[in-house]
Amino acid sequence: MREALLVIDVQNDYFPGGTNELVHPYETEKRIQELIADSRINGRPIIYIQHFNPPNDSFFLEGTKGAEISDRIRPEKGDKVIVKRYPNSFLETELDEYLKKLQADTLIVCGMMTHMCVDTTVRAAMDYGYQVKLAADACATMDLKLNGETIPADTVHKVFIAALDGVFAEII
Repeated sequence: MREALLVIDVQNDYFPGGTNELVHPYETEKRIQELIADSRINGRPIIYIQHFNPPNDSFFLEGTKGAEISDRIRPEKGDKVIVKRYPNSFLETELDEYLKKLQADTLIVCGMMTHMCVDTTVRAAMDYGYQVKLAADACATMDLKLNGETIPADTVHKVFIAALDGVFAEII
């Protein structure tokens, strides 16, 4: 088994002052920092996913400070950064090809947003034949609204993690 750490969309727009603030982004980032440190100690490859939205969107606009990966987890020499334009980190990216080059068969996944890019990428990883360990406490999301009702971020997070548990990922 060869593991790789996949850090999804930990970008400035998700933090206070950004244009799409999440709930508990700093606490989540702290746990991601711990996963990164552990990966560096253990020689586990680290892959950062960076999302860019179309120019008419309100966040993650290419060339803006908000679209940059957080300085607190900045990629280092030897880390890989893969740009994506869809919630699925595999769709129209080099992720699968790069993982095959590494001979990685297991992904440790963390990042932002639990209900969108984390969920979509974890589900897609199964389609590509990867085992996934999802670091539930190293993911963050936001409140969602449906029919005038607000669904709190903590509930959104738990529901999506629960839905991925077992078939799609081992929750760690």
